[in-house]
Amino acid sequence: MAFATTHCVALDGARGHLIDVQADVSNGQAGVVVVGRAGAALREGLDRVRMAIVNSDLKWPAAFRTTILLSPADLPKGGTHFDLAMAVSVLAATGQVEHPQVAGTAFIGELTLAGGLRPAVGVLPMVMAAVSRGVRRVVVPEPQVEEARMVPDVVVIGVRSLAQVVAVLVGDLPPDAPPVASASGIHLVQWRGSDRLDDLDLADLRGMLDEKYAAEVAAAGGHALMLSGAKGCGKTSLAERLPTILPDLTTEESLELTALHSLAGALDPAAGMLTRPPFAAPHHDASKVSIIGGGHGRIHPGEISRAHCGVLFLDEFPLFRSDVIEALRQPLESGDITIARRDESITLPAGGMLVVASNPCPCGNYTANNRTNHCTCPEPVRRRYQGRLSGPIADRIDILRHVRPASPASHDPFQPAESSATVRERVAAARERQRLRFAGHGWRLNAQIPSPRLKDTWPLADEARRLIDNETYAGRLGARGAVRVQRLAWTVADLRAVRSGRDVPPGPGEVEVALRLRMGRALDARTVRGAEGAA
Repeated sequence: MAFATTHCVALDGARGHLIDVQADVSNGQAGVVVVGRAGAALREGLDRVRMAIVNSDLKWPAAFRTTILLSPADLPKGGTHFDLAMAVSVLAATGQVEHPQVAGTAFIGELTLAGGLRPAVGVLPMVMAAVSRGVRRVVVPEPQVEEARMVPDVVVIGVRSLAQVVAVLVGDLPPDAPPVASASGIHLVQWRGSDRLDDLDLADLRGMLDEKYAAEVAAAGGHALMLSGAKGCGKTSLAERLPTILPDLTTEESLELTALHSLAGALDPAAGMLTRPPFAAPHHDASKVSIIGGGHGRIHPGEISRAHCGVLFLDEFPLFRSDVIEALRQPLESGDITIARRDESITLPAGGMLVVASNPCPCGNYTANNRTNHCTCPEPVRRRYQGRLSGPIADRIDILRHVRPASPASHDPFQPAESSATVRERVAAARERQRLRFAGHGWRLNAQIPSPRLKDTWPLADEARRLIDNETYAGRLGARGAVRVQRLAWTVADLRAVRSGRDVPPGPGEVEVALRLRMGRALDARTVRGAEGAA
C-alpha cells in the first residue's frame, strides 16, 4: 500500500533524541512488527495502537503486513509515549491522513484501548530535543500543553484522543472526548517545596563571620562545602540559608533544571519554569537510588540531579550509607552522574553545590577542650564514626569549616549582620565575572574548570604558586587539593574584585585565603569583613 514517517523522541537521561517513526503497509503475511531496538513497554504498545485505531472508527490494515521502524535503529528506545506517533504513522501510510499533514510534527502520548490519550513523563526534555532538531509543531496530551509551551518557538497542540488528532490534521472539527487524566495520575513525585525556607535570611545568624564568608565563597564559585562542629552550633541553619544567597537561574539553567524535574515526574506545569535554585535535604537513611538515581524500569533522577544548579544538603553525613557516600565521587569530580545497567547507561546533570554537615561524634558533644567536653562516646566509637568519611571523598570537598557556637565576642551588636540580599548581589556579580571569563567554553563556574585548562589558560603568578607548592611538598596537600585551591583562589579574587572594583588576578593573598578555606584554618577579621589584602 504505502509508506509514511512521523516523529517522536527517545530519552537518554535528560537528553532527547528525535526518532523517525516509519510505517510500511504492504502485501505479505498479515501481521505487525516493530523493529529498531524497541523496549518491552514499547512493543506492548502495538496492541494498544491497534485497538485505539479500531475503537476510534478508523481502519487498521488487518489484511496486510505492517512494519514499523524506529530510526535510528541502533539507539535503544522505550516508553509508552511512542503510541501516538506509531498510530499516526500507520494512519498516514494507509491514506487516512495525508503525508504533508504530519510533516515536521512530533507526536507524544500514550493511547488507551478506547483511543484516549494519557500523559507522558518527560514531555519538556522531549519537546526541547524535538525543537533542537528542527521540529516546529508538537502534539501532546491536553494536560501537558503548558509544560510543552515552556519551550520557545514551537506550536503546541493539546488533544484528548486519537480521533481529535486526526481531526486536527485533516482540518475537521475535533469531536468531543473525555478529559485526559492529569500528570499526577501517572507519576508525580511531590518535590519538597521551600516554603519553610522562604522566610530565612542570613542576617538571622548572629556572629559566624568566618562561616558566612566561607558560604559566600562556596556560593560564588559553586564549591563543595563541609561544616563540622558540635550539635547546635549552627551548621544546619547556615546550610538552609545558602539558597538565599544564590542568584536566580539563568534561562539556560532554568530550562535544564525544569527538564530534569519533568523527567522525574515532579514538575507542576501550573507553576511555570523553575527560576530559583532548588534545595534538597534527604534524610540520612535514604537509599542510594533515591540520592543518585535509578529505580526499576525507567530510570528516575535522584536527589543529586533534582538539586542541579541548587544545593544538596546532607546532614549527619557520616550516618549515610557507605555506598551513598562513595557514589558521590563522580558528581564531585565531573558535575554529572552516570547510571549504568546491563543494557543501558545514561548520564544526568548533577552540578548543584554539595554541602555536608558532620558532628564530631555520635552524641555530638565532643570538643578538644577538656573543660567543655561532655562527650559520652567511647573512643573506638568516635573514631569509627569519623572514619566513615573516606579520604577520597574528603579530598573532593573544597571548603572545610569548623563551626563554633556563637559567643558575645563573635558579633558586634552595633553593626547589623548582612542580609541575604546584600550577599546575593555580590555572589551574582562574581558569577557574572566568571560567565564572561569562560564565554565560549562548556562551564560556568570556577569549580567546573578542568585542571589542564586552569593551569594553561589561567595560571597563578610564581609567588602565589609557591605557596601551594610548599603545602604540597610538606604533604599537607595532594595534587587534587592543589587544583581545588587554585579554583578557590580565583573565586576569592572575583569576590574581592566585586568589592573593590579592581580586576586583579589571584595573588599570594587570595591563595592564602584559599588554603585556609581548604584546610579548615581560621580566617582573620579583615578577610571575613571584606577588607583587601592577605589573610
